[in-house]
Amino acid sequence: MDWTLEVVVLPVSDIDRSVAFYRDKLGFHLDHDTANEHMHVVQLTPTGSGCSIVIGDLPSQTEMAPGAMRGLQLVVADAAAARQELLDRGVEVSEITVFDERDGGTFFGFADPDGNTWAVQQIKARAEKPLIPVEARGRFGESG
Repeated sequence: MDWTLEVVVLPVSDIDRSVAFYRDKLGFHLDHDTANEHMHVVQLTPTGSGCSIVIGDLPSQTEMAPGAMRGLQLVVADAAAARQELLDRGVEVSEITVFDERDGGTFFGFADPDGNTWAVQQIKARAEKPLIPVEARGRFGESG
Protein backbone atom coordinates (compact mmCIF):
# COMPACT_ATOMS: atom_id res chain seq x y z
CA MET A 1 0.00 0.00 0.00
CA ASP A 2 1.32 3.47 -0.92
CA TRP A 3 1.16 6.22 1.69
CA THR A 4 1.60 9.59 0.03
CA LEU A 5 2.10 12.93 1.70
CA GLU A 6 -0.17 15.28 -0.22
CA VAL A 7 -1.01 18.22 2.06
CA VAL A 8 0.88 20.20 4.69
CA VAL A 9 -1.08 22.69 6.82
CA LEU A 10 0.80 25.98 6.99
CA PRO A 11 -0.04 28.38 9.85
CA VAL A 12 -0.47 31.96 8.66
CA SER A 13 -1.96 35.15 10.11
CA ASP A 14 -3.41 36.64 6.92
CA ILE A 15 -4.85 34.27 4.31
CA ASP A 16 -5.05 36.80 1.47
CA ARG A 17 -1.48 38.06 2.05
CA SER A 18 -0.25 34.46 2.11
CA VAL A 19 -2.08 33.59 -1.11
CA ALA A 20 -0.45 36.61 -2.77
CA PHE A 21 2.98 35.49 -1.55
CA TYR A 22 2.72 31.81 -2.50
CA ARG A 23 0.85 32.31 -5.77
CA ASP A 24 2.29 35.58 -7.06
CA LYS A 25 5.81 35.60 -5.66
CA LEU A 26 6.62 31.90 -5.48
CA GLY A 27 4.50 30.80 -8.43
CA PHE A 28 2.55 28.08 -6.62
CA HIS A 29 -0.59 26.95 -8.47
CA LEU A 30 -3.84 28.00 -6.75
CA ASP A 31 -5.79 24.73 -6.57
CA HIS A 32 -8.79 26.15 -4.74
CA ASP A 33 -9.86 29.07 -2.60
CA THR A 34 -13.06 28.28 -0.72
CA ALA A 35 -14.73 30.84 1.51
CA ASN A 36 -18.15 31.04 3.09
CA GLU A 37 -19.65 32.35 6.31
CA HIS A 38 -18.05 29.46 8.25
CA MET A 39 -14.53 29.20 6.88
CA HIS A 40 -11.84 30.22 4.39
CA VAL A 41 -9.50 27.48 3.11
CA VAL A 42 -6.93 27.74 0.32
CA GLN A 43 -4.79 25.01 -1.27
CA LEU A 44 -1.69 25.82 -3.33
CA THR A 45 0.79 23.48 -5.03
CA PRO A 46 4.31 24.09 -6.28
CA THR A 47 4.72 23.20 -9.96
CA GLY A 48 5.88 19.60 -10.25
CA SER A 49 4.87 18.65 -6.71
CA GLY A 50 2.44 16.03 -5.52
CA CYS A 51 2.22 17.77 -2.14
CA SER A 52 0.31 20.99 -1.52
CA ILE A 53 0.11 23.52 1.26
CA VAL A 54 -3.21 24.42 2.84
CA ILE A 55 -3.88 27.66 4.68
CA GLY A 56 -7.09 28.68 6.32
CA ASP A 57 -9.05 29.50 9.41
CA LEU A 58 -10.51 26.14 10.41
CA PRO A 59 -9.51 24.95 13.91
CA SER A 60 -7.10 22.36 12.49
CA GLN A 61 -5.38 25.15 10.56
CA THR A 62 -5.05 27.56 13.46
CA GLU A 63 -3.66 25.23 16.13
CA MET A 64 -0.08 26.30 15.38
CA ALA A 65 1.05 29.89 15.71
CA PRO A 66 1.58 31.71 12.41
CA GLY A 67 5.21 31.29 11.38
CA ALA A 68 5.73 28.14 13.46
CA MET A 69 6.71 25.88 10.54
CA ARG A 70 10.46 25.60 10.09
CA GLY A 71 12.50 23.95 7.38
CA LEU A 72 9.85 22.94 4.89
CA GLN A 73 11.79 21.85 1.84
CA LEU A 74 11.44 22.36 -1.88
CA VAL A 75 13.67 20.68 -4.46
CA VAL A 76 14.81 22.24 -7.74
CA ALA A 77 17.16 21.13 -10.51
CA ASP A 78 19.11 24.42 -10.51
CA ALA A 79 19.46 26.36 -7.26
CA ALA A 80 21.08 29.41 -8.85
CA ALA A 81 18.28 29.76 -11.42
CA ALA A 82 15.57 29.18 -8.79
CA ARG A 83 17.16 31.71 -6.44
CA GLN A 84 17.37 34.30 -9.21
CA GLU A 85 13.74 33.69 -10.18
CA LEU A 86 12.65 34.36 -6.60
CA LEU A 87 14.85 37.45 -6.36
CA ASP A 88 13.31 38.73 -9.61
CA ARG A 89 9.85 38.22 -8.03
CA GLY A 90 10.83 40.24 -4.97
CA VAL A 91 11.39 37.39 -2.51
CA GLU A 92 14.16 37.83 0.06
CA VAL A 93 16.37 34.74 -0.14
CA SER A 94 19.58 33.64 1.51
CA GLU A 95 22.84 33.09 -0.31
CA ILE A 96 23.45 29.65 -1.77
CA THR A 97 25.35 27.32 0.55
CA VAL A 98 27.14 24.20 -0.65
CA PHE A 99 27.33 21.72 2.21
CA ASP A 100 28.53 18.90 -0.05
CA GLU A 101 29.71 19.00 -3.66
CA ARG A 102 27.65 15.90 -4.49
CA ASP A 103 24.18 16.30 -5.94
CA GLY A 104 21.77 17.26 -3.17
CA GLY A 105 24.29 19.22 -1.09
CA THR A 106 23.40 22.74 -2.30
CA PHE A 107 20.77 24.87 -0.54
CA PHE A 108 19.33 28.34 -0.08
CA GLY A 109 16.35 29.48 1.93
CA PHE A 110 13.60 32.03 2.42
CA ALA A 111 10.71 32.82 4.77
CA ASP A 112 7.09 33.70 4.07
CA PRO A 113 5.52 36.90 5.48
CA ASP A 114 4.71 35.14 8.78
CA GLY A 115 8.18 33.66 9.22
CA ASN A 116 7.51 30.07 8.14
CA THR A 117 10.87 29.00 6.73
CA TRP A 118 11.70 27.05 3.61
CA ALA A 119 14.89 25.37 2.42
CA VAL A 120 15.43 24.95 -1.31
CA GLN A 121 17.65 21.98 -2.20
CA GLN A 122 19.30 21.50 -5.57
CA ILE A 123 19.05 17.99 -6.99
CA LYS A 124 20.30 18.21 -10.57
CA ALA A 125 18.82 14.79 -11.37
CA ARG A 126 15.33 16.36 -11.19
CA ALA A 127 16.00 18.04 -14.55
CA GLU A 128 16.13 14.67 -16.33
CA LYS A 129 13.88 12.67 -14.01
CA PRO A 130 11.19 14.73 -12.23
CA LEU A 131 9.22 12.99 -9.49
CA ILE A 132 5.99 13.70 -11.38
CA PRO A 133 6.49 13.40 -15.15
CA VAL A 134 5.44 16.48 -17.11
CA GLU A 135 2.82 14.49 -19.05
CA ALA A 136 1.15 13.45 -15.77
CA ARG A 137 0.95 16.92 -14.23
CA GLY A 138 -2.50 17.73 -15.60
CA ARG A 139 -3.91 15.03 -13.37
CA PHE A 140 -2.77 17.02 -10.35
CA GLY A 141 -4.48 20.22 -11.41
CA GLU A 142 -1.27 21.84 -12.60
CA SER A 143 -0.66 23.69 -15.76
CA GLY A 144 2.24 22.51 -17.59
